[in-house]
Amino acid sequence: MPGASGMGIYTLGDGLLHVVGPYQFTGFCGIHTGGIEARVRVLPEPPRAVEAGWDAISEATLFSPSGRLSVVGLMGGTAEALTDVAVPRGLIRVRVHARDRLHETVRTDDDPPERHELHIWAVSEETPWRTVQADPGSRDWEQKPVKAAEWGMLSLVPRPSGRPAILPPLPPDPYEDDAGLPRVTVVRHRPAPVEVTAGVLPAGDLEVRLKPVDDETLQWSWSTANEPIFPQPLTTLPDDEPSTVRLTSGPDGFTLRHEGVLGRQAFALGLIWDHLLDANGSYPWVQTLRGQAAEATALAEKYRRLRAERDAERWGGAPPSDRVRGLSGLFSQARSLARIDRRLLDRIDALPAARQREAACWAARRAMRVAGLEQIGWISDALADAEANRPLPRSFTEQSGTAAFQRLLSDPEVPHTTVTLRLTPTGSRTLDVTEARQQAAAFPALIALTNDDPLAAAIDAVYNAAIAHGDDRDRFLADAHIAVRVDPPGVR
Repeated sequence: MPGASGMGIYTLGDGLLHVVGPYQFTGFCGIHTGGIEARVRVLPEPPRAVEAGWDAISEATLFSPSGRLSVVGLMGGTAEALTDVAVPRGLIRVRVHARDRLHETVRTDDDPPERHELHIWAVSEETPWRTVQADPGSRDWEQKPVKAAEWGMLSLVPRPSGRPAILPPLPPDPYEDDAGLPRVTVVRHRPAPVEVTAGVLPAGDLEVRLKPVDDETLQWSWSTANEPIFPQPLTTLPDDEPSTVRLTSGPDGFTLRHEGVLGRQAFALGLIWDHLLDANGSYPWVQTLRGQAAEATALAEKYRRLRAERDAERWGGAPPSDRVRGLSGLFSQARSLARIDRRLLDRIDALPAARQREAACWAARRAMRVAGLEQIGWISDALADAEANRPLPRSFTEQSGTAAFQRLLSDPEVPHTTVTLRLTPTGSRTLDVTEARQQAAAFPALIALTNDDPLAAAIDAVYNAAIAHGDDRDRFLADAHIAVRVDPPGVR
């Protein structure tokens, strides 16, 4: 059946069949490479007797949410008649029959062909795999219930997908759609007395709480652990609904029934109960989860250090507040200002909103003054509007002030002076020095006043004003520290 299981062969099974997951098991042939005869029979009800004439018969429970089953060869080969066979949706019992299993090294032309036959019927209870009839010539496999239980719990509490968020989510697998299927029961039997203890089953970031209801009944429910172990704790529960565990005794022994579980989880829960009933209080998955958590913690710490180093390079020290970092988009000059005067950036960030707006206007006026724009009528009017908390003209507010900037470049009254731009180096880059028109360097400080966010306006205006001062930048920055002091600035 489709669906990767994760539990390999040679864990649980016999010489004919090894269970490997809720959707799949592996069958063993005598021949390694070559063809065999195979048939699938879907029965309306459980068979009343075991068919004679077969060398080996084994059976297991599978979960088929799609109502389809396929038989796939060792190298992925299929036969049309054995692909997407219609079977009952939900839990099914599959009985595998085999005969004439001979290896090709001993097979002759006179030997009959190897034959396998699968009988399938619907069930409502998940029961363990079993050998119905053992092949005298097959080997006995060592059973590994502890390893199986560990896999079972880990399959129920998987870590979130590491698929990058930038990629579209994978489409849902139609083979795994269990919508509309009823909940099922996991059944386990032991001939000798067993115990199910109320309490907590640890499962890393999650836990199972077994709460007593009466002498024979407990409630099973998933919950988040009080002390998660992963740096990014798992919060999604395998099942939001509680289920019921009943342990009863009878003349043939003790029976555990775990009722009301999701069909896709029945196989894993069965593996867990197989272990718990034989080794109550032993949780083999805990150490594995702790190891995974330690690796995840070490990796998270490594990435934290790398981010800290990267941020120190970008911001000229420890990262500023989240508020400032949120401004570091396409048009924000927060990082640029941090690299030329980190302390000034922090002081602007600490101002109340009204003072940030004042600081933005102060910086814009200083930029207009140093570039000889303070007395240009339409520019002076826009600056006065901003200082009076009035909206600026549309040429400033639309399309990031493109129309106003074009007017600046074409206005014959605007002076034409140059300024040395000293671009702050980042990483291994060398310091760039170039000449630019001072008025073009200063004007963005006025455009910054159109930003409704006073923090962004202040940062952008102060940075652009500093650039407009060229070689006199340090003196401007010293004045800016005074202007953003706790008391309102008196300089205009």
